[in-house]
Amino acid sequence: MNLLNEGIKHGVVQPTVMTTKLTIDGITDVYPIYKIKLDQLYYNDRNDRIATWISKYKIDNEVDELDRENKQVYNDIIHGFIVNSNPDKLKATETNIGLLGQQKYGIVLNDGRIIDGNRRYTCLRNLSKNDPKFNYFEAVILDRNIEDNAKQIKMLELQIQIGEEARVDYDPIDRLVGIYNDIIENKLLTVHEYAMSTNQTDNSVENTIELATLLIEFLEAINAPKQFYLARELDLDGPLHELQGILNKIKDEDQREAMKYAVFTNFLLRPEKDMTRFVRQIKAVAKSKYLDEFLEKESEIVENVLDDLPKSGEVTEQVISEMRENDDANEHLRETMEIVSNKVKISDTKEKPNQILNKIISSLNEVDQRIFIKLSEAQVEDIEEQLDLIEEKIDEIRGNLDV
Repeated sequence: MNLLNEGIKHGVVQPTVMTTKLTIDGITDVYPIYKIKLDQLYYNDRNDRIATWISKYKIDNEVDELDRENKQVYNDIIHGFIVNSNPDKLKATETNIGLLGQQKYGIVLNDGRIIDGNRRYTCLRNLSKNDPKFNYFEAVILDRNIEDNAKQIKMLELQIQIGEEARVDYDPIDRLVGIYNDIIENKLLTVHEYAMSTNQTDNSVENTIELATLLIEFLEAINAPKQFYLARELDLDGPLHELQGILNKIKDEDQREAMKYAVFTNFLLRPEKDMTRFVRQIKAVAKSKYLDEFLEKESEIVENVLDDLPKSGEVTEQVISEMRENDDANEHLRETMEIVSNKVKISDTKEKPNQILNKIISSLNEVDQRIFIKLSEAQVEDIEEQLDLIEEKIDEIRGNLDV
């Protein structure tokens, strides 16, 4: 149904006295706000916030897209995704709307697709079951469709959902999936367009693309291509950031690839509960002379684990859970980490005296001796006392070196 024509004509869309300003394609204009019956609207299945949930549904049900032919069933499916994605936040919003009514308008397209306001719409659907006064959604109606205006609509959605305060509760894995879909997979937006829409710098977006690429590579490595929900279930946001930092410290391409798959294997098996902290320990190894030893020790377990994976498309949460019960593999990963980490720590401890002495020499070289002739007698005496202390400490160090 065309909301602006047929919807108003049939009374399922009601004009209000409220208006708001929106900037679309760089043009700011005033738009009227309407009250729209809930059953005339449907969720936006291209919303990045539910990307991982939709990916799981498609895989579980072996479909390429969600079927919107039965709007009620379609809405019920996505309704469940939104509830499960953040139940506490949803409950808080629902309570607020129940007490004060809908305080923030949404944005919908002329065919009923919700561009902004999926969570508020979900709350209203819940509340309307017990009170018909909640059976309307207040929103701007854009006279556009998703097919002909995909880029403009996506940029508007990003501007609202990431560029403003809502960025705080945006699931980090869903953000990575969204940026992958929008820039890499579908080439809907350029890096600069995405940056402009989300109030970020181009460099910041490029950095996020690196993370998204690592996510894609991990899923491909474990034979679960584009099964984005697994990354959410495995809680990979922190570990992915740590891996990115590790790879940035390694210049040799072969070492980078070996490290990548070694860490991927650790992601998969999870030898420690706090994987962010566990992977962070590898940073010190990556900078040390023990990097090759670490990669060699990891290579055998990496090859065995990845070779034992089911074929592509058959890796599930259950499969991963069973693999994590492999105590021998996990013990191997923990031992390797402990052995090499201890060597790095010992090496760092042995290098510490030399590092300190180098700093002292550097500091002494900065002393401008030309100023001595301008010093008072008391200042000269102070310097001589400091030099005596330095000489005593040097003699002490020399004596210990001879032991």
